[in-house]
Amino acid sequence: MLRLLLTVSVAVALCGCQLPTDRSSLRPLPDEVHSLPYAELLTRARAQAGIATEAFYVDRWNDVEEAAHGLEVTARYLPKAEDVPPAQKDTLGVISGDLGKEAVNLRQMAHKLASTAEARDPKKISQEVKNVSDSLQRMNLKIREMRLDK
Repeated sequence: MLRLLLTVSVAVALCGCQLPTDRSSLRPLPDEVHSLPYAELLTRARAQAGIATEAFYVDRWNDVEEAAHGLEVTARYLPKAEDVPPAQKDTLGVISGDLGKEAVNLRQMAHKLASTAEARDPKKISQEVKNVSDSLQRMNLKIREMRLDK
């Protein structure tokens, strides 16, 4: 009986010590822009912004660059979205355009940091990191403006 209790206890402890699963990768959007549900695109934009923010915290500039590219593509899809809430219809074109521009800006800054971070002056890198942070903030605010319950 003691062995059974010990075995079960070890099994429960091992099951509880699993690593969290990796984030599921987002399926790529087709190159041809066609309509997708607004809620799906908004969820996708939020996920991509979250990935970019998490990568920013650990200086994974290639991941920031990749997430920013994904946001560029998502921003191109947003104006053709279906089931857009009435409160968003008038401003969606402008907001998605701004989001796309900010994603391009973020991608370029992340690429610059990824390609030359080791050879740079720490003060200059610090300013560039601040610029990336500011870009992420503006991007997240744009995505927040698009929320469904507005």
